Amino acid sequence: MGVIDRVARAVAMSDVGLDSASVSAEAARILAAESPWRVSESVAPVVAGVIGMGPIQTLLDDPEVTDVLVNGPDEIWVDRGAGLIRVAERFPSPGAIVSMVERVIAPLGLRIDRTMPMVDARLPDGSRLHAVLPPAAVDSPLVAVRRFTQRVGSLDDLVTTGTVTREQADRLGSAVDQRQTILVSGGTGAGKTTLLNLLAARIPPDERVVTIEDAAELSLPGHVVRLEARPANAEGVGEITIRELVRSALRLRPDRLIVGEVRGAEALDLVSALNTGHRGSMTTVHANSPQEAMWRLHTLALSSGVASEIAVRRQLQAAVDLIVQIERTRTGRFVRSITSREDLGDW
Repeated sequence: MGVIDRVARAVAMSDVGLDSASVSAEAARILAAESPWRVSESVAPVVAGVIGMGPIQTLLDDPEVTDVLVNGPDEIWVDRGAGLIRVAERFPSPGAIVSMVERVIAPLGLRIDRTMPMVDARLPDGSRLHAVLPPAAVDSPLVAVRRFTQRVGSLDDLVTTGTVTREQADRLGSAVDQRQTILVSGGTGAGKTTLLNLLAARIPPDERVVTIEDAAELSLPGHVVRLEARPANAEGVGEITIRELVRSALRLRPDRLIVGEVRGAEALDLVSALNTGHRGSMTTVHANSPQEAMWRLHTLALSSGVASEIAVRRQLQAAVDLIVQIERTRTGRFVRSITSREDLGDW
C-alpha cells in the first residue's frame, strides 16, 4: 500500500488529465520505476486512489454489491443481497476517507468540512453517497454508498427468484394495466425501487410518464420524462426539492406520475394529483405494514400545514388502490402482502 499511495500522490500532483486513460498511463510509467515487478497489478489501485473511491472502488465494481458502508479506516462492510459482511479492505487513515469524499463530490459542486459535516450526493454512475464527518460522526468519518442494481428484467423474473408468487405477479400486472394507483411499502434495502421499476415498465408506451426522484434510479421504456431533486451547493443555494418537482411535473402534462419515494410535505401534492386525473401513478414509502404506510402518508401530507386532517384522510382513501408490502430477510426479498383499499377499512 505504501508504493500505491506514493504513486497515487505523484500522479495527482502531476499535470496529466484526470481521466482513466491518462491516469493509468502515468501510473504505469511511475510504477515501472518504483515497483517494476508489480506494475500490472498496481495500476488499478492507483487509478482508484486518484479518480475513484480508493480501497472501496473494487467493491463498487462488483455487480453483486448493493451497499458499501465505511465505519472507519479499518471497518468496511458490504451487502451482496444476503446481509452485511465485513471485508478486508482498509483506508490508510481517517484523513484518507475524507480526501476520497472530497475528491468525489468536488465535481458535483458540493463540499464537506467541519462546518458542513454531512453531504448527500448522486455519483455519475447513479450510486448514492452519504458521508458524515466529525464532529457529527463521533468516532470516525462515515460513508454509505448505495448502488442501484437492476438484476431482474420483469415480474416473471421476480417469480423465478421467489420474490413474488405467480398469483401476486398477475395481480400486480393487472393493477398496472387497469391504472390502479400503487403504493410500495417496505424498509431500507427491501427492494422497493426495483419493484417500482418493474411495475412502471409495464405502463403502455403511448402514456406520458414523469418520474420524480431524489437520485435518478428508475430506467423505463416509453414516453418518459425524468426529474431529479438536487441538494444545495457549496454556497448553500440551488436546492431543488421533491415537492417543487411534483408541482412542476403536474405542468408537464403527465398521464402518470412515478415518485421514487415520498418522505416529506410533497405527499400532499401527490395525493392531490392522484385525485385529479393521474390514476395509475406509483410511489414508495418507508413503512412496516400497509396500515403504517397509509398513516405515514397521512402524517407527511399534514406536515405541509395547509390541509385539514379530515380532508387529507378522505383524499388518501380515494387515491390509493393497492399497497404492496415488501420485506427483506436473510434469505432474500419477498412480497409479504398486496392489500387493496377495501381491505384496509379505516386503517
